[in-house]
Amino acid sequence: MIASGFKPRGHILNRLIDVYCKSSNFSYAHQLFDQIPKPDIVARTTLITAYSAIGNLTLARKIFNETPLSMRDTVCYNAMITGYSRNNDGHASIRLFFEMRQGGFRPDDFTYTTVLSGAAQIVDVEKQCQQLHCAVVKSGTGFATSVWNALLSVYVRCASSPLVSSSSSLMGEARNLFNEMPERDELSWTTMITGYIRNEDLHAARELLDGMDERMEVVWNAMISGYAHHNSFQEALLLFRKMRLLGIRQDEFTYTSVISTCANNGLFQLGKQVHACILRTEAKPTVDFSLSVNNTLLTLYYKCGKLDEARYIFNNMPVKDLVSWNAILSGYASAGRIQEAKSFFKEMPERSILTWTVMISGLAQNGFGEEAMKLFNQMRLEGFEPCDYAFSGAITSCAALGALEHGRQLHAQLISLGFDSSLSAANALITMYARCGVFEDANSVFLTMPYIDSVSWNAMIAALAQHGHGVQAIDLFEKMLKADILPDRITFLIILSACSHAGLVKEGRHYFSSMCVSYGISPDEGHYARMIDLLCRCGEFTEAKGLIESMPFEPGAPIWEALLAGCRTHGNMDLGIQAAERLFELVPQHDGTYILLSNLYAAIGRWDDVAKVRQLMRDRGVKKEPGCSWIDVENMVHVFLVGDTVHPEVQAVYKYLEQLGLEMRKLGYLPDTKFVLHDMESEHKEYSLSTHSEKLAVAFGLMRLPLGATIRVFKNLRICGDCHTAIKFMSRVVGRDIIVRDAKRFHHFRNGECSCGNYW
Repeated sequence: MIASGFKPRGHILNRLIDVYCKSSNFSYAHQLFDQIPKPDIVARTTLITAYSAIGNLTLARKIFNETPLSMRDTVCYNAMITGYSRNNDGHASIRLFFEMRQGGFRPDDFTYTTVLSGAAQIVDVEKQCQQLHCAVVKSGTGFATSVWNALLSVYVRCASSPLVSSSSSLMGEARNLFNEMPERDELSWTTMITGYIRNEDLHAARELLDGMDERMEVVWNAMISGYAHHNSFQEALLLFRKMRLLGIRQDEFTYTSVISTCANNGLFQLGKQVHACILRTEAKPTVDFSLSVNNTLLTLYYKCGKLDEARYIFNNMPVKDLVSWNAILSGYASAGRIQEAKSFFKEMPERSILTWTVMISGLAQNGFGEEAMKLFNQMRLEGFEPCDYAFSGAITSCAALGALEHGRQLHAQLISLGFDSSLSAANALITMYARCGVFEDANSVFLTMPYIDSVSWNAMIAALAQHGHGVQAIDLFEKMLKADILPDRITFLIILSACSHAGLVKEGRHYFSSMCVSYGISPDEGHYARMIDLLCRCGEFTEAKGLIESMPFEPGAPIWEALLAGCRTHGNMDLGIQAAERLFELVPQHDGTYILLSNLYAAIGRWDDVAKVRQLMRDRGVKKEPGCSWIDVENMVHVFLVGDTVHPEVQAVYKYLEQLGLEMRKLGYLPDTKFVLHDMESEHKEYSLSTHSEKLAVAFGLMRLPLGATIRVFKNLRICGDCHTAIKFMSRVVGRDIIVRDAKRFHHFRNGECSCGNYW
């Protein structure tokens, strides 16, 4: 046109502007608009619509403001109001609507539909509901179903807001409006039913569904989805079955809701039947159908422990998206198959913040804390801003590693990024501070949380239990019950552990009994193991044996391990040997059994039997996990092994321990050689005890940390009896607080005493 010298008229220029806008060539469209001496209302409205569609409301409003009032029409106002509504600025859409009416312009059906959509986004629109309703009635546009639906949506959304006090009243208004509608379509029914569902009134929603004459699959899908989200899985499945019997068509939304219900409730066989039904009835599914349904099937299979089958479905999917990849990654991470998760993570063609979060959390929860921290830092280097869940994974890593200072830095970053009110992050912080030995900070986080759930209560009760505050743990548990928070299986595992660490036999019996009687929770192997541990620690072997015999299932390794540990503590040789023999059958490669049995023999001087156990370990290729302890000094983790010769300052540590030992002996410390599990001369036994990893780590901390600083040491195994006694004397000699976290619990040493009261 330009080359030919043709001078197009206005309507052709308007079409060109429209073509450029629809082709996303906005600069060309605006350039052409600027060349028109007097652009008409069509050109202006076209650009307003285009800029609004890409979220550039500033340019859209500039063109609107530059449009003379005499030129504006209802369509122009509609374009600008739609721009505000679609870009989630409900207040601006309502203001412009009232300006439009004050300017003498008559709103049409589209105006009301659009402004009502904007109003539905506003929480404080309760008063304006009535005003907009009156305006619709007075305008005479209320005969359009789209306007009725938009007004209905305003009432329903406002009623669903947690900030609105009169939700039932607003739902009543919505129902009255619904009943007055001259004509209803599937959107009307769906809006009303989802409104009831959001307001926790499933009965009213189902009553409305049952009163329908037409059978609209969208409405039935909404009801099934509502049941699924409220964990009413039986009702969801029954409605799905009724839907099939009535011949109502199922689509991808139906199937994804039903499969999700099965996945979330562990109903694998039912989910598998739905899968078979899909394969039978959907011969040529669309791409959208296949993708959404297959993604939900991946979740069903991996959540029900069928990860290899999930991978088979994934490998045969005609189309995959990021959701598909993340589902398989989540499966590997949750199943503890970390090596496969890492390989899969590397293969992924793209990654989202969820991808990184799943991988970080998976590493952290499966003992790969250091790798999790490295991955968290790599994620940030690649330009991903961590969400609160990613922070939770990183904080969990700090808990496992005992990296207190790093955890504190992450806490500070959480606050600066505005995630300090995040529930998942706060729960992770409670555990991190507790496991790093700073109980007071864990308690501070718990007390300042704006909202707490059962996970928060569990984390805080566990913190008290780990630090030896059994009575306080029980008190907090009782407060939890008074707050109407129901305990779950994990809660009872924690409270039984608290009783075990504190020797609270009576209380432990009570809570173990109340699980089934008061809360309908059948104890599993973990609960039995903790109860047996509690009884055996107190020497109640007859009761422990009776409990084992009364179990409704065959006792597994955790049961016999608890019994063997108690026998080791109290020197019950016969029962200990019986427990060890069962463990040799169940877990022949577990080193703990051999060590406990060897300790049992060594405690009474049966060195020949000790040698036989050690020979059995060698014959079976079982290797003892080496004891190691670590301490964080100046943001560097220092690791010590028993008899360490590798650490660059270990000779200075040995020399310091020798000098410290002289002062300890003056106060009455004598090495307890019964904890040496080898037959050797007395002086060699004393030297062997002096090289234990926890002593080396504590001594290094005393040497390198400033006066007054608390010494925090972490050990991978249970602290030995002599080290426990020695560290009590150390705390008294140097006048320092020393905290040791071993594989079971925390020990707080101060002025020659330990928080465990010598009961651990």
